[in-house]
Amino acid sequence: MPIYHPHRSVIRVAGAEAGPFLDALLTNDVSAAAPGRSIYAALLTPQGKLIADMFAHRGEDGAILLDVPRDRAGDLKARLMLYRLRRKIEIDDVSAELTVEIHIDGAPGLPADPRRPEGGLGARALTSTPSPSPAALEAYEAHRIAFGAPDPAVDAGPEEVFALEALLEEFHGVDFQKGCFIGQENVSRMKRRATTRKKFCRVAFEGPALPYGTVVTAGPADIGVTRSAIAGVAISLVRLDRAREAIDAGVPLMAGETPVTLDPPDWLLMPEKTDAKGDA
Repeated sequence: MPIYHPHRSVIRVAGAEAGPFLDALLTNDVSAAAPGRSIYAALLTPQGKLIADMFAHRGEDGAILLDVPRDRAGDLKARLMLYRLRRKIEIDDVSAELTVEIHIDGAPGLPADPRRPEGGLGARALTSTPSPSPAALEAYEAHRIAFGAPDPAVDAGPEEVFALEALLEEFHGVDFQKGCFIGQENVSRMKRRATTRKKFCRVAFEGPALPYGTVVTAGPADIGVTRSAIAGVAISLVRLDRAREAIDAGVPLMAGETPVTLDPPDWLLMPEKTDAKGDA
């Protein structure tokens, strides 16, 4: 059953220079978007923190269509307009014409979700606007949380997390080989030095969904915070190095009064064990 996401907007970027223009700004090579293949990417601050993540689709007319969080679409469009300067590029919000269609189990003819194209997050495409179904969206949210996939628009504030903390590497959202993009220096340094110790990670527990913002502790130390949650599973932003040190020392992890355990998906890149202190 298709799920139509009511909290996403679509920004159309068109013109002969649209591809190179976006490639110079975003973390990935969105020019590679083609029928049947979408690209996951993000716009960062110069310091490497995430402003908005997005999915780039190729329109039938060759334009690049950006599937973006609705509450960040206005800011994203304004930034793109600012960077456009005098280039002959059209930038328009076409959310009244197109909406995001998701199939949890995939769908023939639709591109796989580029974050995990081998499967798990289904298919994602754009279609003419239907009426959204709140029940279906709730099912999708439960699926992504159980899968361990954060939604930066839900699980982080604007400019709260660095690109690699938001799992852009695991989700194929960064092209480390292409030319410069905004925030590239810090992203490359964190990748090269393996200093991303804080990340979104799935945690497991018994009982109902944890409240958004519940602090995760290891003994007296605050090491993280829960964000999206369903019964038994939460997406948490955690200092993974400190969590593993606590586990090795036999110190239980708690979210409020609830014992939790790290439950990283097998695709999550875990930090090396280190004695280094301080945020990455």
